Amino acid sequence: MTAAANKQLMQTIFAGLAAGNGRPFVDSLADDFAWTITGTTKWSKTYRGKKAVREELLKPLFAQFADQYINTATRFVAEGDIVVVECRGRVTTKSGRPYNSSYCWVCRIEDGKLKELIEYMDTALVERALADPA
Repeated sequence: MTAAANKQLMQTIFAGLAAGNGRPFVDSLADDFAWTITGTTKWSKTYRGKKAVREELLKPLFAQFADQYINTATRFVAEGDIVVVECRGRVTTKSGRPYNSSYCWVCRIEDGKLKELIEYMDTALVERALADPA
């Protein structure tokens, strides 16, 4: 796929995320997808495989949210199979803490599927707002 097509895929994914619909994102994941959360938090590591991402990352993360998670992109930069997305997430946790974070996602796309995502974010906010993953 071209850089333009990869950028369009990420724009479609974020159109869903901005409306609270994570289905386009989940549907875009390759079976061997890897998501790396940078830093030294309890959440920081590489989650390998679509199933691991869903069970070890997304399920315990979304279990902490009191309302609908929204993630809005502010910038897309594409070169070859890499698309960098600057975005802002917004949600309130069940403990009443706001979890409004800024992210930079560096995404690698292969054959129209997300193969790799490296996430840079506010790790101090993660430590303040989120409980450790189960």
